[in-house]
Amino acid sequence: MGTQVVMFEEEQLQIQAICDRLQRDSNSIAILVINKDGQEIARAGNTEHLDVTSLSSLFAGNVAATGGIAKLLAEKEFSGQFHEGEKTNIHLSLVAQRAILVVLFDTRSSLGLVRLRVKKASEELAKVFDALVKKMASGNVAPVLGEISDDDIDNLFND
Repeated sequence: MGTQVVMFEEEQLQIQAICDRLQRDSNSIAILVINKDGQEIARAGNTEHLDVTSLSSLFAGNVAATGGIAKLLAEKEFSGQFHEGEKTNIHLSLVAQRAILVVLFDTRSSLGLVRLRVKKASEELAKVFDALVKKMASGNVAPVLGEISDDDIDNLFND
């Protein structure tokens, strides 16, 4: 398990805005930002028909497996992946070693456009994650999504 990213409302809104803009500017179907453990951080676009929970876990596993391949080939990492399907294409990229940016797109877009837009969005997301890490390190702000366990949530609803 990797380190859990604690999200703050301000950064969550910034990440959402970056995802919304990336989805629009890349003319993609959907955008997902997930952590390396496969937990969703944000989404944009047409995601209603997607099993985002399962996809997030599988994308995280894909990135982890690719990281293993990189090590075996004496590469630091493969920063991006592209999967071409009949109807849907997938572009995966690591952001600041902390998150996975997934772009689902079809013939209304192109790999070149997606790569161009992902580069800018990744830089913006990296700045948000860096600010988040600094904020967490300062320890003077209470997180919105903090250290709440499933048991804590269950206890709230059980009298």
